[in-house]
Amino acid sequence: MRITVPVARVLSALVGDPEVDRYGLDLMGATGLPSGTLYPILQRLQGAGWVDARWEDIDPVVSGRPARRYYRLTAVGVTEARQALAELHAQTSPSRARSSARRRARISARPGVTGSAT
Repeated sequence: MRITVPVARVLSALVGDPEVDRYGLDLMGATGLPSGTLYPILQRLQGAGWVDARWEDIDPVVSGRPARRYYRLTAVGVTEARQALAELHAQTSPSRARSSARRRARISARPGVTGSAT
């Protein structure tokens, strides 16, 4: 699965406490994502087997609100989400960026080496 910034936000919110059921409005608040972004991501995660979804078992008339759809990471989803987030963190960590910048500086500092290919 492709891990974009919005997907990483959803995974982070879900993996923070993988035993807790989360519903859409709750996840929108936790991620800062609008519903038009959040729900397609949840659908993709469900399709990949990373997320399970279930409807709340309530009587909407008695509760005075519609039933919520709850989302939770599956066991596979917890493992995959943690791995994907760790890989994303490793790819974007400042230490990696600094080492790449140092490597570029060493290469361009060599005699006869220029910074651009011509």
